[in-house]
Amino acid sequence: MSDSVSGCTEPRTAVTEPEVEALVRGICFKTGPPRTVGVEVEWLVQELRDPQLTVTPERLEAAYAALRTAPVRSALTVEPGGQLELSSPPAASLMECVDTVSADLDAVRAVLRELGLGLLGIGHDPWHAPRRFLRAPRYEAMETFLDRTGPAGRAMMCTSASVQVCLDAGYEEPGPLGHVRRWWLAHQLGAVLLAAFANSPLAGRRPTGWLSTRQLRWVQIGAGRAGAPVLDADPRGAWARHVLDAPVMCVRQDGGPWHVPRGLTFRDWTRSGAPRPPSRDDLDYHITTLFPPVRPRGHLELRMIDAQPGEDGWIVPLAVTTALFDDPEAAESAYRTVKRLAERAGPLPAPHNRLWLDAARYGLADPELHEVAVECFATALRALPRLGASTRVTDAVAAYRDRYVVRGRCPADDLLDRLRGTGRRPHWKDLRT
Repeated sequence: MSDSVSGCTEPRTAVTEPEVEALVRGICFKTGPPRTVGVEVEWLVQELRDPQLTVTPERLEAAYAALRTAPVRSALTVEPGGQLELSSPPAASLMECVDTVSADLDAVRAVLRELGLGLLGIGHDPWHAPRRFLRAPRYEAMETFLDRTGPAGRAMMCTSASVQVCLDAGYEEPGPLGHVRRWWLAHQLGAVLLAAFANSPLAGRRPTGWLSTRQLRWVQIGAGRAGAPVLDADPRGAWARHVLDAPVMCVRQDGGPWHVPRGLTFRDWTRSGAPRPPSRDDLDYHITTLFPPVRPRGHLELRMIDAQPGEDGWIVPLAVTTALFDDPEAAESAYRTVKRLAERAGPLPAPHNRLWLDAARYGLADPELHEVAVECFATALRALPRLGASTRVTDAVAAYRDRYVVRGRCPADDLLDRLRGTGRRPHWKDLRT
């Protein structure tokens, strides 16, 4: 979620409603051959001696200061609650992405280990209440805005972590690698990925009744902030309308707290010009405050996957997603496989429709999602060698398929089973992988 943008810039030139629509249409889908892949991996930072202990702000500050000198190629950023995010550079292949991020994580873990800290791969902090680490004006405004709809916003900001896969938008032309098809596929296949990789069943040390509590938090903060646009044959137009009709989170000020309006959409702002006319910079900033499950940023950013257990657990969703999107044969097969889910999704956009809600609540215990996931993993495994995937990667995907997908399970089920077996509240040892 680290979309930090600096404060105001002067002078500003106001943008009109038609200009906003044209700008958004021009920047959200950069079409062309799918050539690059990236991944953003978020982690909770934990005390190695006992992850149930709270990592103090002072220890987080020391850790992030030490990481500034780590020899990494990925961008290192900090989330509002102190979570660590590594954002890979665009890679020319799946294996280049895997190798780069793996090396970077080795370097990061070595630095943290010296300080007695480690990384925990789970989608939602099972023990700690939300506590904000960053005090930048952006997060002050975000907290104020999200608090109006309840506590879910603070949890999303401070206690969640994900694996976000970034893929090129695709060709302008139709076909399995065309941008219209890929946009549609992302919103149908996204529910399958959510269910297969659900890994956040706990909050406040208790089961929430959802296998992906992280996804539940996104649903709870509302469609205007975390919902997708209505799917149609014109993704550019749909996204432009969504951007214009989304509530403005904040109006940045050169001095003092930022203004947090009520009920002001960006469309309203262009028409009223109050409290001041919006600029192109304000538009760019507004887009960074929208968190749909699939976000077009020139490329496609798939945001529905929980952080995964184990040091290399993030590789499996990255590999599966890349295979199903970037291999033409696999993309066509995945499209045909997930088409059966479209009717169940209905007219409501993700993640607020029945398909996505069931995926977050039940994971692959849902029979239809289970059946589709089994087919999609089989398709991905056939495609990965064509993408140059190493034996290490294909073996990891196959092992995940056998351990979870074939059995209708996900990592959240393992944790819940261990808790049920002990009959006690969760302990940090239950999260060991």
